[in-house]
Amino acid sequence: SDNDFTGQIPDYIGSWNLTDLRFQGNSFQGPLPATLSNLVQLTSLRIGDIVNGSSSSLAFISNMTSLNTLVLRNCRISDTLLSVNFSKFTSLNLLDLSFNNITGQVPQTLLNLNSLGFLFLGNNSLSGSLPSSVGPMLKNLDFSYNQLTGSVPSWARNSQLNLVANNFGADISSNRFVHIMIPTSSKLLCSLSLNFEFKMLIFCICSALPTGLDCLQRNTPCFLGSPKSSSFAVDCGSDRPISGSDNSLYQPDAATLGAASYYVTGEPTWGASNVGRFMDASNVSSIIYSSHQFLNTLDTELFRNARMSPSSLRYYGIGLENGNYTVTLQFAEFAFPDAQSWKSRGRRVFDIYVQVGSR
Repeated sequence: SDNDFTGQIPDYIGSWNLTDLRFQGNSFQGPLPATLSNLVQLTSLRIGDIVNGSSSSLAFISNMTSLNTLVLRNCRISDTLLSVNFSKFTSLNLLDLSFNNITGQVPQTLLNLNSLGFLFLGNNSLSGSLPSSVGPMLKNLDFSYNQLTGSVPSWARNSQLNLVANNFGADISSNRFVHIMIPTSSKLLCSLSLNFEFKMLIFCICSALPTGLDCLQRNTPCFLGSPKSSSFAVDCGSDRPISGSDNSLYQPDAATLGAASYYVTGEPTWGASNVGRFMDASNVSSIIYSSHQFLNTLDTELFRNARMSPSSLRYYGIGLENGNYTVTLQFAEFAFPDAQSWKSRGRRVFDIYVQVGSR
């Protein structure tokens, strides 16, 4: 892992006697070799970042029933989950198939696995509703950025469940009404609307979505036709507001974000979504602190804390006015020292994208 390998993963690896295989952080191209299906003794398989080439199916894992860890993240997989009989994977603890092109519904047999504790299926094209039950160990589930619909199942109350950017809840797209979201004592979301004849009409969107999730769906009803703000600033990982030299008030971002979770401010003005698990380290905090003084900034206090994410971290502006915006991102390195040793600072490689949507 973490090299500059290119080309296809060699077929001959399928003839090796392996229990652990990791090919992450390279630049391989697809498809994944069919000979990998011979590695039936694998207990851990991690492949990621297939940057181009042909797509692959999931069929090659069908006989790898000894797996406890399976990561095929961003591997150009085009298939359905029903192509694999997951009921045979009785030892599977972590499954990550995120950032692929997996379609169809989520099978009940997958969520019922007794040993499964982490399930990451975000950034695919899954559709339909979620299964009605989960196994006893499954507490971290990411389904963000799919096309799922229906209602949020009752087991979600006892789980970390990320459903950002799906189609849960009602779709209110009519511009004939002014919508004001009103939380009731039962935490159902109701909309107070005013029609053209100025007769007051109250109707309920009884979606019972978790707090803030309605504002982070593909068809969000939040602030339609009535934008709330034109700017916001966040100090990632901070536990208190900080005034910056740019006259912005940076809001704190100290919420506990687990392996599959999201957060929305109470107003709401902005939100955050985090996905992933630190695989080879235990008790890793999602927020780290540094006492280092940064000399090339007027705002060294902004860099006391930082939010850690093992897979993907997204921030959202909610209810912003239509118009032209300047997005300013500020970074500082304090995880690695700037010293002449093997511990010294390396070169960070990561991707940033800004997605803009208007309604």
